[in-house]
Amino acid sequence: MRSPRILVVDDDPDLRRLLTLSLERLGGMEATALAGGEELVEEAASGQWDAVLLDVMMPGMDGPTCLEHLRADPRTSGVPVIFLTAKGDELELKRLEQLSGLPSLRKPFDPTALPDQLRSILDR
Repeated sequence: MRSPRILVVDDDPDLRRLLTLSLERLGGMEATALAGGEELVEEAASGQWDAVLLDVMMPGMDGPTCLEHLRADPRTSGVPVIFLTAKGDELELKRLEQLSGLPSLRKPFDPTALPDQLRSILDR
């Protein structure tokens, strides 16, 4: 059985590194980190991804706009997208879940719990 392949998209290089280390070393997943939405749209269409972990607030193309692009492309329309947000209020979390169809993860997050949280969301 192959490891889940996750695209991690965040504009913060330190956070990308932490997310990738957590998913790969603790979760046994394959994680590819990208710095922004423009890269995501290209990369997501080029491969078989099991999920996208997507920052909400980024310069240029934000998370919800990235999601629109992914859903509009038949090659990526079915890829699960889990938002990662620093805005933890319930209204924002509910709005993001309505957009993606999946619960969001909050920043800051526990790197030791992240792989299990991600699996739990994807197993729904």
